[in-house]
Amino acid sequence: MTPWLSVIGIGEDGLDGLTPAARALIDGAEVLVGGARHLAMVPRGAAERLIWASPFAQNRPELEARRGRRMVALASGDPMWFGAAATLSRWFEPGELAVLPHPGAFSLAASRLLWPVQDCLCLTAHGRPVEALALHFAPGRRLLILSEDAATPAKVAGLLDRHGYGLSRLTVLERLGGPHERIIQGPQAGSDLNVVAVECAVTAGTRPLARGYGLPDDAFLHDGQLTKREIRAVTLAALAPLPGELLWDVGAGCGSIAIEWMRAGGEAIAIEPRAERAGRIALNAAALGVPGLAVVAAKAPAGLPLGDTAPDAIFVGGGVSEPGLLDICRAALKPGGRLAANAVTVEGEAALIAFHAGHGGEMTRLSVARLAPVGDFHSWHPAMPVTQYVGWKR
Repeated sequence: MTPWLSVIGIGEDGLDGLTPAARALIDGAEVLVGGARHLAMVPRGAAERLIWASPFAQNRPELEARRGRRMVALASGDPMWFGAAATLSRWFEPGELAVLPHPGAFSLAASRLLWPVQDCLCLTAHGRPVEALALHFAPGRRLLILSEDAATPAKVAGLLDRHGYGLSRLTVLERLGGPHERIIQGPQAGSDLNVVAVECAVTAGTRPLARGYGLPDDAFLHDGQLTKREIRAVTLAALAPLPGELLWDVGAGCGSIAIEWMRAGGEAIAIEPRAERAGRIALNAAALGVPGLAVVAAKAPAGLPLGDTAPDAIFVGGGVSEPGLLDICRAALKPGGRLAANAVTVEGEAALIAFHAGHGGEMTRLSVARLAPVGDFHSWHPAMPVTQYVGWKR
């Protein structure tokens, strides 16, 4: 099949920066589609012109209606890197689509700064919450961030400061590759077309948060309903997060399990019946770099999103003794999915023992003691023991 839709990356240097092959495709196009800025770079001819609609999904029927006509879509830089072609590749078969990349904003920014691209983390704030960038802050890390608009650099600077990275060096690179290119030290920007380069540096006294399991308890806003650090680390190890997998956190409390699951690269839904706690989960998720956490303010099992995408894993941290809840959760799992549940009460433990008798799995008693002062001395203060069940749906 000959591709009928060609996606051509174009830079600030316009048609002059394109290869002869890309120019030939544009000259022979029956339909040109792109943003107004890119279309303005091409002299008007006989080709029909379409401007990208927003939201981007609205473009699909317009493109499908013209299937088979010679169509060229213009996109910034490398269209497969946070670009239009990344979405179009999900809409059309490989034989229908051809992509001709141009040096993208990341490559151009790295070239100007003399930063090896392989040593940088390339991110985007375009169409996404800027709070999600906080997940990637780490001492010494270099970030290249595609901006949403001219306000993004200042938002990034504020986010860095709030997370203890106020000493980071921030550079704004505007309109790269064209005659109006400009590089600015600091968070000021005069153009919506910019990349923010960050060299992360922590302020004195800041405790960087790791991406592994077991964030400090004080990293979360909570009212005491929190899976404590050590128990949380063991629980997440049992749930075994993998990138892209979906978790249900049932009886989520402050959302600590769901949030750490997402920090490991997964997706999550937190189900919590108390409205004030549900609101606190959303605040914790935004503060810890995973604002995409879905929060359902409802009681399980009635509030479980049954019928939607089946989860890869489920954690039951609250409501373990609710009649039928564990069976409903197990039935909702994908084949091969994992179910973990923790209990601190005798009733909850009895429910886990009965469930284990019916379905197998593993049972573990977890106990943690912490050193605390007693007058002029110190002693170990044990926390409430936790009974943990872990099982797999065969």
